[in-house]
Amino acid sequence: MRDEVLTFSGSLWRSCMAELRGRGRGLHESGCFVLGKNEGKRRRAIRCVYYDELDPKAYSSGVCILDGSAFSPLWEMCRAEGLTVIADIHTHEGAAFQSRADRENPMIARPGHLAVIVPRYARSPVWRHRLGYYRYEGDHRWTDLSGWRARVLLKTGWSLR
Repeated sequence: MRDEVLTFSGSLWRSCMAELRGRGRGLHESGCFVLGKNEGKRRRAIRCVYYDELDPKAYSSGVCILDGSAFSPLWEMCRAEGLTVIADIHTHEGAAFQSRADRENPMIARPGHLAVIVPRYARSPVWRHRLGYYRYEGDHRWTDLSGWRARVLLKTGWSLR
């Protein structure tokens, strides 16, 4: 499977990190689905839908858990806006590793789906090379694209060039 580039405008990326930071309040995980367009080898982010907008109890356990009923409104948004889920993002307290729960419970269990993990509950600064960046291969298998590779595959604002 090819490595597709995930692109955010600078303002959308900064807004997403601020929202994740605020929603988690430095106390627990928070997350969102990234809606956008697939454009060849590029996935262009257009907006984020935060887990607690779909399921008010998404963060009640301290980690991101969505009730299955949260997906119907997500798919409706995608249909209405002509967008698709191009990635999901969630925060961790410490390092941006993929936990066993993350590996075994992909938010979108479709090969090629991208999952991004932001360390330190998205406190500034958020460095792309410190993100967890994973591509789902199916059957609970993932490819780890983290580290400096993530810096190449995730473009945010001025890094779009």
